[in-house]
Amino acid sequence: MVQPEPELAAAGSESGLITIPQAVIFDLDGVITDTAEFHFLAWRQLGAELGIEVDRMLNEQLKGVSRLQSLELILAAAPEPVIVPEAVLEQLAARKNARYTSLISSITPKDILPGICSLLDDLRAAGLKLAIGSASRNAPFVLERLELAGAFDYVVDAGRIKRGKPDPETFLDAADYLKVSGRECIGIEDSAAGIEAIQRAGMFAVGIGSTHTLMQADYLVPSTQYLNRDDILGAYSRWIRRS
Repeated sequence: MVQPEPELAAAGSESGLITIPQAVIFDLDGVITDTAEFHFLAWRQLGAELGIEVDRMLNEQLKGVSRLQSLELILAAAPEPVIVPEAVLEQLAARKNARYTSLISSITPKDILPGICSLLDDLRAAGLKLAIGSASRNAPFVLERLELAGAFDYVVDAGRIKRGKPDPETFLDAADYLKVSGRECIGIEDSAAGIEAIQRAGMFAVGIGSTHTLMQADYLVPSTQYLNRDDILGAYSRWIRRS
């Protein structure tokens, strides 16, 4: 027997129906596709050139933050203090990005993470607006390679964001463009910095990962294949009623 669709209500409704948001804002790396390994390889190569070891533990700290912030974290891990002029920082970040761009040029729609395409379709069917809130300036290029450029109403321009995650500016920029309040938004992230940014924006935070690293998320799944529209909307509705 086919079960009827659950009744939905606009955000803030007190009717007892399932409360739905107006928009969902996705991180890119680790949520839509996994380019984290390419970032790691590019940073590791740059670190080796600078005499700094970029291991997996350090790489975890780089997830979700901007390119320049990542570079500052790497320089801070140097065996001896390193002082680098701002102009040189920009050059080093550009060198890393050139390597990363070369690596990601091979990605295809097959590299979209499990469950994401069906989730996007289901959210669209529910009438929600969709956006990408990524710290990556390569987001438009990656979306084109994945053939998802037309799947989102807005892609945050990371080049215009002055304060990277965990600052909420990225998510607030998306909400402003979509003309919705933070309370009407769901953010989906796979990093602790991203979860903090979502919550500081006043949004419902969906985490993808382990309880060890993302224990602050409002709703958590171990991997993208467990992202389900109805489960997420149900959790969001309960969050709205508690808040």
